[in-house]
This record gives sequence, structure tokens and C-alpha cells, in this order.
Amino acid sequence: MFKKTLQVSLFIVLLVSIFIITKPYWESWIFGLLSVFFSFSALFIGIVIFLENRHPSQTLTWIVVLAAFPFVGFFFYLLFGQNYRKKKMFTQKALTDEETFSRFEQNRAINNAQFEMMGDHQRLLFQLAQKLGKSPISFNSHTRVLTNGKETYTCILESLRNAKEHIHLEYYIVRDDLIGRQLQTLLIEKAREGVEVRFLYDGVGSWKLSQEYIDDLKTAGVHVEPFLPVKLPFFNNKINYRNHRKIIVIDGQTAFVGGLNIGDEYLGLNPSYGFWRDTHLWVSGEAARSLQLIFLQDWFSMTGETLLSPKYLSPKILDHKTSGGVQMISGGPDHQWDVIKKLFFSMIISAKRSIWITSPYFIPDEDILHALRVAALSGLDVRVLVPAKPDKRLPFYASRSYFPGLLEAGVKIYEYRKGFLHSKIMIVDNELASIGTANMDMRSFHLNFEVNAFLYRTKSTLRLVDDYMQDLEDSTEVLLETFQKRSIYYKLIESTSRLLSPLL
Repeated sequence: MFKKTLQVSLFIVLLVSIFIITKPYWESWIFGLLSVFFSFSALFIGIVIFLENRHPSQTLTWIVVLAAFPFVGFFFYLLFGQNYRKKKMFTQKALTDEETFSRFEQNRAINNAQFEMMGDHQRLLFQLAQKLGKSPISFNSHTRVLTNGKETYTCILESLRNAKEHIHLEYYIVRDDLIGRQLQTLLIEKAREGVEVRFLYDGVGSWKLSQEYIDDLKTAGVHVEPFLPVKLPFFNNKINYRNHRKIIVIDGQTAFVGGLNIGDEYLGLNPSYGFWRDTHLWVSGEAARSLQLIFLQDWFSMTGETLLSPKYLSPKILDHKTSGGVQMISGGPDHQWDVIKKLFFSMIISAKRSIWITSPYFIPDEDILHALRVAALSGLDVRVLVPAKPDKRLPFYASRSYFPGLLEAGVKIYEYRKGFLHSKIMIVDNELASIGTANMDMRSFHLNFEVNAFLYRTKSTLRLVDDYMQDLEDSTEVLLETFQKRSIYYKLIESTSRLLSPLL
């Protein structure tokens, strides 16, 4: 027994000695093998990207990154760069959504008299929106603009208290803080009263949300589901496709959509940001049903639960006798076309007098950038309103890299200084407007699930115009000659940040 033990011990010592002696050779061999693997992988990925016929800026940026950093670039591409993966992941959702929207929305009666009163360019825009988003314009809806966290949450909580049948919520960020617990308490209360409550939260945007918060909701009878949860973030492509929508639908008749998530910072309670300037929209009538349909399709894609019944989609629609039009449009990686981006582009090129934009993350692609510059060079009043301070530094500095080219073309740029600006607004000719969850950036255009309300000659459109003028009072204009004097340090940061933006 002792002899056998001694033999085993000597054998182990021999193996360890051989490993130590040959370690440099093993390390060199393994390193060489990995280098060859990642180099060939980078070459293969570069060929794939080239054959995908992406935008030249995206193609060149990916090829440069893969050539300079094959190891890092390989993993970065697996996470963020696979177009074919996006199509594969969301093909079935796209087919189901299109069939459902066609079934419930395409047959909705349109007020032809009001539709014909639009100018030709507005009619073309809404026809494009209907073709891409499968949602017709409604002249039987009411909207009201909510301009900050206090006004928005007060209206939301009051509406939730009045719920009788069901509550549907869909959010990117939900926090377990003051306003988050107020919402949780109210949802638990309504669930115990017998109201059906369904809550869809994004698996990455709300990754800090405590399990206790979720369990308390479930215990009370609230149906809670994460959207595309990611357990291994560094090895999962799903991390790149996020549900950025903020939707509440109450009894199928009242709804909310806009820029505010659920968190105390939206009430101005985070000292790092101070006052939080944001915009949300209260909706009733037919447009609320459109938001309901978007929620139900997202819920089905995550749970497999089909809720396409008259109970949720045939509420009593009152005759609001409004003069303006409202259209709810969803966009995301499950669509064949970049819906939101194409509608933004259409709004810009349809403008006759003015284009006013507010975006916390202003990173336009080449199409949008050229359209804005051409509009300004043509003499239109083009204005872009952005935050003066960042909450995310990469998009903040990437945004500033576009300032010189826009300013040279005659675009007026303003930086909001009262607090942090998070509104996502576009107003054209003071009569056509977009408000919703989509930023003027590549992530909202190509990767995120978004939803925007498009408004035509509504009272809310005029309210957005008034709010924009007030925001300009709380901002300072960026002047070209002053901006060009910034240090080389900031110019380098801006250029580097812009270089990375096409990777998204």
C-alpha cells in the first residue's frame, strides 16, 4: 500500500516537474494557437461584414477594429455586430406582429374628410407610417402633454387608481426607490381588488431591480415578466436588443407613452442630475388601443400567452370629435425596415419652414445628418436641443462631434442648462410632431424596441411648440467660433466616441 502511494506521489511530482520545465513552450504554443484562431476569425468576420453591404462607415469601422484588436474585436462582434443573428432571433415575432396588426388595425375606419385636409407631404408621411408600422392615423383620440416627472407620475398614479379591469405596463428601467415603491404598492392594491395587472420590464435596463420587489408583486397576483433576460451578459447576443419602450394601458381606453422610466431621478431627486426635464404623453381613444396591441404582442413574445380578444382590444371608443390626427408607431429589430429612422427622415425632408429636435443622445446616421444640413442650407429654421451635461459620457461626446458640421450649415444648436434634458421630440412646421421613446441615435434606429406617437395639428402639438420655446429660454446657444476653440483633448475624445458609434 505504501509502495503504491509512493509511486503515485512520484508520478504526480514528475508531471508537475515536466509542466514547470515545459511551461514556457506550452504558453508559447497556446498563445500562438489562439493568435491564429482569432486572426482567422477576424478575417472571416471581416468578409461577412463586407458581404452584408452595411453602410460604409460601419463596415470600415468594424474592419479597422478587427484588424487592430482581433481578440477584443472578435468578442465585441459576437455581442454587438451580428446582423444575421438579429434576423434569426426576431423573424417569428415580426411575422406574428404583422399578421396581428393587419387583423386589428388595418380595417379601422379613417375619417377621409380630415385625412384629405392634410397637405400632400403630411399625407405621404402618415401613409408611410401606416405601411411600415401597420397602424393607421386616428382622428378619434385625445392626447395631453406632461412636461416633467411630478406632472407625469401624478397623472399616472391617479389613472391607475381608477383602473377597473386591467393594467398593462412595459418599461425599460424600473427602480426599487421612492416612486418605484409607490407604483409597486398601488399595483399590489389593484391586483388584490381583482384588477388584472401585467408588468413587462427589460431584463438589462432593470437588472438592478431587486428580486424581493418582483416577488412581492407576484405574491399579490401581479403577472411580472422580464424582456429578453440575460444571464451571461458577456456571452449572450441578446444583451444588444433591448426593450426601450415605456407604455401603460389602463382598461384599454387610457394610456401613457414617452420618455420617463420609473425612478427617482425622473422626479429630480438625484443630486447628480438635479432637475430632470422630460416629456410624456397621456392618450385616450383609438390610439390607446394601438398601444395596447403593441404591449400584447410584446407580452406574447416573452410568455406565449395570447390575449388578442375583444376583452382587451374592443373597448368602448367614445367620439372625441378631435380635429387633429394621432398615430402610434412601434419600431425595433423585429421590423424589416428601420421604421422610426425612416419616419424621422421623412419628417425632415417634408418640412417647409422649420425642424426642431430635442434629444438627450444625438448621434444621427449619415442620412439624417445630411438631411438636416441640406434643410438648414436651404434656409429652413433647423434647431437641435441637447443636454449641457452628460449622464452617459460616450454618447455625450459623440454627439458633440457633429456640432461643427451642423453649425457650418446653419443649424442652431442649444445646450439645456436648467438640469438634465431627456425629452425625445421632433416638431416640423409647428404642426407635425413626434414624441416617444426613440432617441435621435443609431441604437434607437437599429437595435432597440421603441414606440413613438406622431401628432398632426393637435392641441398637444401646439403645447410641444410652447414647451420647446420655454426650453430654449433655459438653454444657451452653441456658437461655431466659440465651440472651435475647445481644447485638443476634447476634440480627441469626441472623435474617438464618434468612431465607435457606427459599431452599434
